[in-house]
Amino acid sequence: MSGGPEAGGRTDGEPIDRSGASDSDDDPAERLFRPLPETVRARVVEYGSDVLGGMRTADLPPVLRRVARFEPRRRARLAGPQIAAQLENDADFRALVASRVEQVWPELAEGMRAGVVPPAADPVAVAACAYLLRPPGWPRMIEDVHQELERRNNAKEVDEAAEALEEVRRELEETRRGHRSETDRLRAQISDQRTEIAELRRKVHNERQRARTATSEAEEAMSRAREHGSETENRVHSLESENRRLRARLADAEAQVENARRAVRTGRNADEARLRVLLDVLVDASHGLRRELALPTGLDSPADLVAAAGDERRRVSLDGLPDDDPGLLEHLLTVPRVHLVLDGYNVTKTGYGTLPLVDQRNRLLASLEGLASRTRAEITCVFDGADVDTPPVVPNRRVRLLFSAPGETADELIVRLVRAEPPGRPIAVVTSDQEIVRAVRRAGARAVPSLIFLRQLS
Repeated sequence: MSGGPEAGGRTDGEPIDRSGASDSDDDPAERLFRPLPETVRARVVEYGSDVLGGMRTADLPPVLRRVARFEPRRRARLAGPQIAAQLENDADFRALVASRVEQVWPELAEGMRAGVVPPAADPVAVAACAYLLRPPGWPRMIEDVHQELERRNNAKEVDEAAEALEEVRRELEETRRGHRSETDRLRAQISDQRTEIAELRRKVHNERQRARTATSEAEEAMSRAREHGSETENRVHSLESENRRLRARLADAEAQVENARRAVRTGRNADEARLRVLLDVLVDASHGLRRELALPTGLDSPADLVAAAGDERRRVSLDGLPDDDPGLLEHLLTVPRVHLVLDGYNVTKTGYGTLPLVDQRNRLLASLEGLASRTRAEITCVFDGADVDTPPVVPNRRVRLLFSAPGETADELIVRLVRAEPPGRPIAVVTSDQEIVRAVRRAGARAVPSLIFLRQLS
């Protein structure tokens, strides 16, 4: 149920209807036997939250004036206990909500006042309407709904328990079958291992016999090795003496090579010294010539001067196009290093002002992302930060998103951005606010109407 004027809610110009209050409110016997079910309480709070949006400020309960400007869902989430308490204690507010319910569901309200509850009606809706309308016997109606909801919950829990038990039984049967198959597999594996053990025992017996044979052969080989050892030792002694003689000859050859290298190095050092002296003379002479001619340390290249002149000729002149010319924006986007500054809410409220503010910002930023990708222009979007507690962090490198600081308006921030740019840089401000238009024109920027900009985006 919506609380707006389009759905039948009260507008600011209509008086509060107190006729929905029931005489049973003053009857001490007409009291709830226990608190409302949670689903019914949530439905009643939702109805109260919808009605708050259509009430005049003077008619709003004091404790609910702060949240009346929020969206209905946000009101129900943030101020649910306060709305429920106000419905319980404030008969006028409850009567206003009851009259709204009676407008939406006249058949249900009429039947409940006659003591007849439609069998096919939603129990939660029936209990919520009974609590708000309070026909004769309304506590009994809510108690019946309470019992019906408990019965449904108990039946649901029983069904879930039965399903869980059946699932456990299936798992147990599968476990039993798996256990039997695993037992059979292990028995077969034990039989195979017994056969393998018998085969290994036979192999061990054969290996022991081979080991005894190998031991005897090794003893014979060791005796032969001892005999060859003495002969090998004699040969080693002779080889060591020959090695010492060759090392002595090698040391003599290395000494001769080192003497030859030293002689070559001495001659090369003399040549390098003469070359270094000559180079120092040339360097000193060049420095003296530069000081004598008073040459500057850095000079612009002639090619840089030609390129600068060419850039100056390529500048785009837009003095002949008025601000309301549809082709102005296209020309501006072709100018190198153009900076496009947008008055965010002026653009969004011109194009899609019926959306919530956060949706307006997201839609505009998505469109600017594509524009920045196509044109490579620097784009800055400025929003008023008064309605934003914590500005969102947008991971976007193409479009710069700014919110005005406390005490500063978005208009002042836009003018400050324009004045911060160096003289001569092309700047375009998208806005239809004439005060901003006059301010940015005095600062040297061009103004583009929001409607023309939106047409360019589409």
